[in-house]
Amino acid sequence: MNPSTAIARRLVSALVGAGVEHVVYCPGSRDAPIGYALADAEAAGWLHAHVRLDERSAGFVALGISKSSAGLRHPAAVVTTSGTAVANLHPAVLEADAAGVPLVVVSADRPHEMWHTGANQTTLQAGIFGSASRFDAEIPAGFPADGRLDSLVLRAISAATGVLTYDPGPAHLNVGFRDPLVPDDSWRPTHIPRRHIEPYGAEHSESTQRRPAVGDGTPLSMPPRTVVVAGDGAGSDAQRLAEQGGWPLLAEPTSGARAGSHALTNYQAVLAGSLVKDVDGILVMGHPTLSRPVSRLLSRSGVTVVTDRARWTDVAGVARVVSGPARLIDVEVDESWLSRWLDADQPVGLTCKQEICDVIWQASARRGAPQLVIGASDVIRAFDIGAVPQRESPHAVANRGLAGIDGTVSTGIGHALGGGCPVRVVVGDLTFAHDATALLTGDTDDDVDVQVIVLDDHGGAIFGGLEHAAAPRPVLERMFLTPQCLDLSALAAGLGAHHCTVASSDPTRLHEQMRRLLAEPVHGRRVVEVSLPPV
Repeated sequence: MNPSTAIARRLVSALVGAGVEHVVYCPGSRDAPIGYALADAEAAGWLHAHVRLDERSAGFVALGISKSSAGLRHPAAVVTTSGTAVANLHPAVLEADAAGVPLVVVSADRPHEMWHTGANQTTLQAGIFGSASRFDAEIPAGFPADGRLDSLVLRAISAATGVLTYDPGPAHLNVGFRDPLVPDDSWRPTHIPRRHIEPYGAEHSESTQRRPAVGDGTPLSMPPRTVVVAGDGAGSDAQRLAEQGGWPLLAEPTSGARAGSHALTNYQAVLAGSLVKDVDGILVMGHPTLSRPVSRLLSRSGVTVVTDRARWTDVAGVARVVSGPARLIDVEVDESWLSRWLDADQPVGLTCKQEICDVIWQASARRGAPQLVIGASDVIRAFDIGAVPQRESPHAVANRGLAGIDGTVSTGIGHALGGGCPVRVVVGDLTFAHDATALLTGDTDDDVDVQVIVLDDHGGAIFGGLEHAAAPRPVLERMFLTPQCLDLSALAAGLGAHHCTVASSDPTRLHEQMRRLLAEPVHGRRVVEVSLPPV
C-alpha cells in the first residue's frame, strides 16, 4: 500500500490499541488518509467516529467526550487537516490543559519539503500549542508504519492520561502525508492490538481506579473551626470530610459535592459577614474559581489543599498540600460551628435568573435526569447563589479550567456522545450565540439528545454585577453588555433544532412552565428560550 495509507492505518490501530474509543474527525484533503482509516475502523466496530465541520467546535466536542466517559483510560482524539484548521483547536487545548482533561490532537501536515515554500495551507504546526501540550511528536511523511509508530502513540496517550505523571491534559501528534492520499485497497481490521501502561499497583481491569481506598488515605488533622471549599471537580470526598468534621461546606455547582445537610446555598453572602473572622482552617478540594469572597478566603493563612493531581489551587502560594484521598484523624467537633453558618445562610432577594437556576438544579437532581452542563460567566454564578443543595448533587459539569464561554454547546454535545445519555446545557444568550452552530448535524450523522436552555437577558449580565456597572449606560451597553439582534427561533430552525419559548411576567407561572418542561424527556436537539428581564 502507499506510505500515507500505511501510516494512517497503523496510527488508527495504535490509537485504538492504547485506549481511544471516540475520534472527532474534521474533513480535509491532507488528513484524508486518516478519514479513510477511521471509516474502516468504525465499520469493524473498533471505535466511534464523529464528523464535525468546524474545528473549534470539534475540539470542544472531543473535550466533552473525554470528560464524560474517559477519566484516565480512554481520551478522545480530534483529527484535523493542515493550516488554520489546527490553530482552531487552540481554545479547547488550552481548556484541556487548565482543567487536566485528557485530549489527543492528531493534525495532518504537508511533508517537510513543502515547509517554508509558501505552499498552500502550509504553516509550522509542530509545537503550535506551546506549553499547553503534555507531549508533542513530529511524525514525518514516510515514517515507518511499524512498532515505532505504536510506541510514539503510546507515549502520547500516557502523557494525555497522566497515568505516570498524575498530570493529564492534551497531547499532540503532527503527522506528515505525501501524495497519494487515497488508499489503493480496502481495509478490514480484525484484532485490536491492545497496548497500555498500567498505573502502579493496578489490576488489569477496566473498572480499576488508581486511587487507594478511603480507609488507606492520607491522615489529615484540621482545627474544629474549619470550612471546606469544594471547587470544580472536587467530588463527593469533600462532602464526606465536611460531614465527618462537622464543618460548613462551600461547594460550587460543578464540585460534585453540593449536597447534604452541611452544604450552604449562598455562601458568598455569608463570607461577607462576621463569621469569616472566626475561621481557623480552610480545606480546599477541586478548582474553586467562581467568587471573589472565596478567593479572598483562600488568600489567608491556614489553607490545606487535598489533591490527587500534580497541579492544585493555591491562591496565596503558601498552602499545605495533602495527597488525596484524605482521612480525618484527631477530629474535634465544635457543635455550634456548623449551626452558626447554616443560620447565617438565608438566601433573600434572589433574581429571576437565580430562581430559574434553582428550578433547573432541583430537576437535575432527580434520578434519571439529563446530564447538566453549565455555561460560564453569569449563568454558573446564578447557580452558585440560587441552587439549594439537595440530598444528592446533580451530575453537573462546566469548562472551569479557563472558564471561557466558547465551546459550551459543543462540550455538551461531547458529553452526550461520550456518555450515551441525554444532556441539558444551560447558557446565557451570548454564550449560545458564540457556539450555536455546534447544533448543526450532517445528514449522515446520528442525532444527539441535547437540550440547550438559553437564559436570555439580552447581553452580558455578569458585567452588571462588576465594577463596570458604574459606567455610563451607553458605554455599559455597547462595550460590555453587547446585546445582540438574534432571532433564536429562526436560528434554531436553520440548524434543524426544535425551539420553544418560556416567558411570563409572573414568576410563579414562569417557574411552573419550567418545571413542566424539565419533566419531559430530552429527545433530539432542542433549544429552550427563557425570556428574562434585561440587565
